Amino acid sequence: MITAGAPEFREALPNGGRLMGLDVGTKTIGLALCDAGWTIASPAELLHRGKFAADLAKLRGIVAAQCVKGIVMGLPLSMDGTDSPRTQSTRAFARNLAPLGLPILLWDERWSTQAVTRTLIDADASRARRADLVDKMAAAYILQGAIDALVGFGS
Repeated sequence: MITAGAPEFREALPNGGRLMGLDVGTKTIGLALCDAGWTIASPAELLHRGKFAADLAKLRGIVAAQCVKGIVMGLPLSMDGTDSPRTQSTRAFARNLAPLGLPILLWDERWSTQAVTRTLIDADASRARRADLVDKMAAAYILQGAIDALVGFGS
């Protein structure tokens, strides 16, 4: 199941469970994880993209090792909220994750990279350090926004 609606995603996970956040780029995939109680999202790792079969195998390994029950993917909408070619690519990537057998929530990621970059600049992180951190921190930012909404729907 792929949805852009938090209520539908929450219904697919009645017992909660650990979630994985993805910030899918053309060269890398930023990963974040949250606890099973959906309290806090933390940056996890950065995967360098290759062929999709290899990317899927890496993600499958992480899903199994971390007992992930659902995926929250950043959806790169245009500033006016419409789809772009990158949005369509992200939707296709989500469809291709079907072999994982997990519900997927597509979450608006507008401003996520800018917010994370601003935080890293404020922390005086070097340009090289920001490059290493921004995608997995953006994944955590996206995942945190989603779990905050999910917890609100569960109350």
